[in-house]
Amino acid sequence: RIMKDHTLCYAHDDLDMIDVDDYLMKICGQAEFLKNNQTLASFEYIQQCLKFDWDIQLLLTKRSSVNMELARTTEDDDTPSTMNHSILLQERPIKQTVTRETLTLLLDTFHNEAESFLLSEVELPLHVERLVQSVKALCTSLAAVETPDITAALNQLPACPCRLQPKVQKDVSVLAKRENRVAIVEKLTAAILDLVELYCSTFNANFHTMPHSSRSTAPIQEAGMVTNVLSFSVYAAHRIPITWAASYENFFLSCSLTHGGVELCAPQHTSKQAVSKYLFHLVVWDQRVCFPIQFNQLPRESQLTVTLYATPVSPPGGAEEKSKQKRTIEALGWVTMPLFNFRHVLTCGRKLLGLWPSTPGGGNARSSMPNFSQPDSVILQVDFPTSSFEVRFSTPAPAEFSPQYEFSRLDQLSQRQLHDVLHKKSLFWLTPEDRRLLWEKRYFCHVEASRLPLVLASAPSWEWACLPDIYALLRQWGCMNHLDTLGLLNATFPDQECRRTAVQWMDSISDPELLDFLPQLVQALKYECYLDSHLVRFLLRRAIGDVRIAHYLFWLLKDTLQDSQFSVRYQYLLAALLCCSGRGLRDEFDSQCWLVNILAKVAQRVRDSSPSSRQAILREGLEEVKQFFSINSTCRLPLNPGLLVKGINIQSCSYFNSNAVPLKLSFQNQDPLGDNINVIFKSGDDLRQDMLTLQIIRIMNKIWIQEGLDMRMVIFRCFSTGRGRGMVEMIPNAETLRKIQVEHGVTGSFKDRPLADWLQKHNPTEDEYEKAVENFIYSCAGCCVATYILGICDRHNDNIMLKTSGHMFHIDFGKFLGHAQMFGNIKRDRAPFVFTSDMAYVINGGDKPSSRFHDFVDLCCEAYNLIRKHAHLFLNLLGLMLSSGIPELSDVDDLKYVYDALRPHESEADATMHFTRLIESSLGSVATKLNFFIHNLAQMKFASSEERPVLSFAPRVYTLKSDGVIRSLFVWRHIKTYTPSKGYSYVVKVEREGQQGSTLVQRTFEEFHELHSKLQLIFPSSKLPSFPSRFVIGRSRGEGLADRRKEELNGYVWHLIHAAQDVAQSDLIYTFFHSLPRDERAGSVGTVVNALHNKPADVSWAPVPGTVAGEVKLSILYKSDKLFIMVMHIRGLQSLQDGTDPDPYVKLYLLPDPQKTSKRKTKAARRTCNPTYNEMLVYNKIPRGDLQQRTIHLRVLSEGAFWENTLLGETIIQLKDLTPGHRWVGWHQLGARGSDINR
Repeated sequence: RIMKDHTLCYAHDDLDMIDVDDYLMKICGQAEFLKNNQTLASFEYIQQCLKFDWDIQLLLTKRSSVNMELARTTEDDDTPSTMNHSILLQERPIKQTVTRETLTLLLDTFHNEAESFLLSEVELPLHVERLVQSVKALCTSLAAVETPDITAALNQLPACPCRLQPKVQKDVSVLAKRENRVAIVEKLTAAILDLVELYCSTFNANFHTMPHSSRSTAPIQEAGMVTNVLSFSVYAAHRIPITWAASYENFFLSCSLTHGGVELCAPQHTSKQAVSKYLFHLVVWDQRVCFPIQFNQLPRESQLTVTLYATPVSPPGGAEEKSKQKRTIEALGWVTMPLFNFRHVLTCGRKLLGLWPSTPGGGNARSSMPNFSQPDSVILQVDFPTSSFEVRFSTPAPAEFSPQYEFSRLDQLSQRQLHDVLHKKSLFWLTPEDRRLLWEKRYFCHVEASRLPLVLASAPSWEWACLPDIYALLRQWGCMNHLDTLGLLNATFPDQECRRTAVQWMDSISDPELLDFLPQLVQALKYECYLDSHLVRFLLRRAIGDVRIAHYLFWLLKDTLQDSQFSVRYQYLLAALLCCSGRGLRDEFDSQCWLVNILAKVAQRVRDSSPSSRQAILREGLEEVKQFFSINSTCRLPLNPGLLVKGINIQSCSYFNSNAVPLKLSFQNQDPLGDNINVIFKSGDDLRQDMLTLQIIRIMNKIWIQEGLDMRMVIFRCFSTGRGRGMVEMIPNAETLRKIQVEHGVTGSFKDRPLADWLQKHNPTEDEYEKAVENFIYSCAGCCVATYILGICDRHNDNIMLKTSGHMFHIDFGKFLGHAQMFGNIKRDRAPFVFTSDMAYVINGGDKPSSRFHDFVDLCCEAYNLIRKHAHLFLNLLGLMLSSGIPELSDVDDLKYVYDALRPHESEADATMHFTRLIESSLGSVATKLNFFIHNLAQMKFASSEERPVLSFAPRVYTLKSDGVIRSLFVWRHIKTYTPSKGYSYVVKVEREGQQGSTLVQRTFEEFHELHSKLQLIFPSSKLPSFPSRFVIGRSRGEGLADRRKEELNGYVWHLIHAAQDVAQSDLIYTFFHSLPRDERAGSVGTVVNALHNKPADVSWAPVPGTVAGEVKLSILYKSDKLFIMVMHIRGLQSLQDGTDPDPYVKLYLLPDPQKTSKRKTKAARRTCNPTYNEMLVYNKIPRGDLQQRTIHLRVLSEGAFWENTLLGETIIQLKDLTPGHRWVGWHQLGARGSDINR
């Protein structure tokens, strides 16, 4: 609002004459407007501009000029809309059942055959056959169900070819009497009408039977007062596949009662039966199942799960061989249903339940709807008792007495025990003992509001009599943070009141925050017992109020339609969303779906074609996209509703040479002030895992920023638009580490300089390079922490990228949560995360550790500990996705990986030490570089003929057309250089046609050799002049060698410029001799100024010569009679007398120490003047009264041979100012070193 006011002040002389609310601020290049109630920093666009030093471009526009085509209109409000209509518009509409017309024809046929049967006097077997056939046709259309009433009626008929069961009427003379035939037909007719009524109550049919005569409302009995035990009858399993009859035997059902995934009593089993053949194949039990549990002990959200088991038939063989073979029972199918319906009334009467096929790894959520989406699903017929009254579960009022006690009132042992349990952060790892303790001490836990899910998960029962105490606890707990309430929406808490309260607390969440957690809330809908829930209403209400929420909710629901168990539920929710949306938004969704379908077909065609024809097929396919935009003038991309495009730039589109062959697409921005919009479209890859990983990293980044720590993370969007396809945002000015490293050859992965050279190439000035290194340090630290916590695997140098601005980021998250790629039995990812020596080289400013490496370690540890504080949030987010169908996040063991990585039970100091060891382990891992090298070799087969080699030191490619024809080249002189290594550079005079004078460029012999090597990749050796030998005999490396090489290089460049035209005028040569920033400096002073290597390695601190031998960073804490001293870093140590770097370690004494027992020491670092330790040294049983008189004597020594150690520096630290319970972190100067001493 303030910015809008200031802008209007510049545009208008008199603000009193205008209404400020008539104007809006729009983001240039996006169809997005700033809201008055939001800060600028909350907008993703503003954050990106600040991160990458872009200019913030906003446009002041009148509200009346804004296109409101997506908003609901009065016409939308007046137009009737039904969910059924919206369901039919979907790509996967709910399957239609038998139509009224078809059923009418079948009933007419049955009545005709029944009439013929009644009138028959002769050919009775023929009429029986036709009657049975008509009954079979009716049953087939009605889900192939044969009820016991139909079976009993048919059993009174004699056997016929289509029904040969032994239970038939064998005395045919009985049918000679008409009254007997009439009785059979009446029974058959009544049984068929009952089946039709059962079918209508089960399926979504477009017809219903005649309603029963109205009767008075049944009396209601409260479930909490009913003491009868739960029982029901199982008749049969219908539609048994014919293959099962031959493959399995001993079919039986296992029936269990659960609430929130916890069994309420022992499962009950039916007898074992074989497959029978009546009209159809079925397994008949006709058995009553009784549970040892009363109605008043059932929670309202109790679920009945019935699982069909069978034993595989033994293979052919002798009896002795069969007895040796162990046969295991197999689960064939299951179905789950709530015992109380959405009106909280106990289910009763006959039910048909379609079984879901049993599949391994099906997730932890099971649909409470029967499987009728698959036409061949096995159908179970069960009968629940009916009575003269309704059993209803009413919500009891909270108990009036629910105290709150101070945690300090507990004894010390109980406090410690309860503290340890509360800091488990997640209910998944609560032991029975933990649960008993939590529930017993529940009135002492309210001080930590986020622990409510742990307490509620410990409730011993959710039956009617226990709910008042639970609801009282829920009420007196107060309002939880909306992020913490996510823990109450998982499968453990099906209770309607609990979920209603969680949604109520979440109502305060802002729209941008809601978008961050929308995927989890969509998955949480699976854990709702009923379709109409508070969470559903909350999401629909927020979608109506914000187009961005509606947009992402639409695509998330579209994606979940692929989930067979929950597809019907999500179809209804999607239909409800479309009903709530206006016509304009529905049309926009249709356009987006159309565009995505076109792109998916194009991507499939490109992937299926041969590599040589792919570009042509892509251009041909994109003509269809062009035709799309001729019909639809604009379309928003599913990736972001703010990206409004009007066409596609076919010439700028291409594809990537990887297995999935993703498309690189360039769309024309509808906003003339915006750049083209580049995205990647993938088909054949499941992007849900990438989408989840990037969402978690985005939330990590927000936490860091909220805590005042900007890790410079590159956050980009990835969105799944259906199973196996989706869009990914492209990050400009970025390159993979592989392409950067192979500029130094295929073995570039083993070299330390590639990343630093590449960054300097794109940041030639000292200030630019320092800024890029700073960005690299922060973003590299953030990537190390994020990839470690999430267990990102399959890390190679093609899925790690680096921007020219120094920001590093990861892409392609096909493996996470520790599911590493395997080579046989060997894990491909051996290091905790990717942190290699070339990354450390950038950080240190060279190949030796510097104090900037200390900053990097501190950044990693601080970022790691900040995420650990929010461990419960990330466990909740991932826990809600356990049922999403992502293969590598399917059970609690996958979640345990993140729990172990976050180490919630450890202190910050312990976590700091742990992560420091991880950095050391990763940096010392040879496997990572070897992995990179192997990937370089593997990717050579994908190398495109269009990919031309480039020079490692040139920031871009230059051509004859851009620079002008080179007329002559002459190596003028050589210059002695000292950086990056001692040697000589050669100054070349370059003269061009049409230019006055000449330009000077400075190149090393190694750079000339790189030019020649890359020319050999393009041209045959016969076209190229011979290159001077690189090998030098003896120690002849002085000026004489430089003079000789200058003459040899002169001959080389003369022959090069007079070679064949395609060689002499190649882009490589024109790029090589194009003037770089370093050449402009060299032309005036004749020396090389290298910002990277002339800069001291330690830029933040330098010791005072003669008096200070360095500094040591300590973290000191006194707590519970213990003194904790963490030795963190040392900087600025002096080299040893022989000029080598020391092997320093720290030795501590706590004085006074008359018994000589206070010596503590760290391990020794190797060959460094700036070591990092992060090791904890502990002194026990230090009375608080003695602390004021204690001092720390700290010595830094270099480990030498034969137990001889050199003192590098020492200091005395007084503890009199140390405040108990407060951590003291700081640098302490070390006194100059003395003489050699013995240990």
